Amino acid sequence: MKKLSVIIPAYNEEKRIEKTLLDTDAYLEKQNYDYEIIVVDNNSHDRTSEVVKRLGSTTVQNAKVLLQTIQGKGAAVKLGVSEAQGEYIMFMDADNATPISQIEKFWPDLEAGTDIVIGDRYMDESHKAKQPLLRTILSRGSNMLIQIVLIPHIHDTQAGFKAFRNEAAKNIFKHISIYGWAFDMELLALGLKLGYSIKTVSIIREEHGGSTVPPTAFIQALRDLFVIKWRLITNFYKI
Repeated sequence: MKKLSVIIPAYNEEKRIEKTLLDTDAYLEKQNYDYEIIVVDNNSHDRTSEVVKRLGSTTVQNAKVLLQTIQGKGAAVKLGVSEAQGEYIMFMDADNATPISQIEKFWPDLEAGTDIVIGDRYMDESHKAKQPLLRTILSRGSNMLIQIVLIPHIHDTQAGFKAFRNEAAKNIFKHISIYGWAFDMELLALGLKLGYSIKTVSIIREEHGGSTVPPTAFIQALRDLFVIKWRLITNFYKI
């Protein structure tokens, strides 16, 4: 029986992580495959880890929490991948903006042998991502730049809903060096560099408010875009 590892990086998510875990577990326990839920507390200053530990010992039996002292979403996901035991490994956002049920759209490609399947919030015009207009403009503009500089033909690199075959995830994430919000770009660039197949699938996403993404994240990600490009040119990754 196949097993899915679900990684949820979380930073100061004590108000939202319980609902996300309960909804995720309720969906997964109805499926015909095994699963584990790994919440990586990304140096939170609230009770995120306590909430997860409580649920993991009572309601959500397949959940565990890992503590990450290096601040950054990329570092959190990297730790989660290193601990994941599933044949398939995915990560999703702690705010549950894209529900776990969207993984149903990924299975045909994953089981057919695709190494990496990523969510695209803009592929289907009938259900555009429901998020603030400014965020949509910044997201689309930055994605266009990302395609030009680093990753052609992938229109939404930053959606926090991606899945991998185990070998691809383990191999890619051991090379991850960008620990901030630009780690999505790096992992896809590394995936292409290593020759892994990538498929994009339309997903739904709806913002629920309370985002922990700082205003400076956009500028930092653009800077890191060129850092990643330079590292590829100079063979920093040695692959």
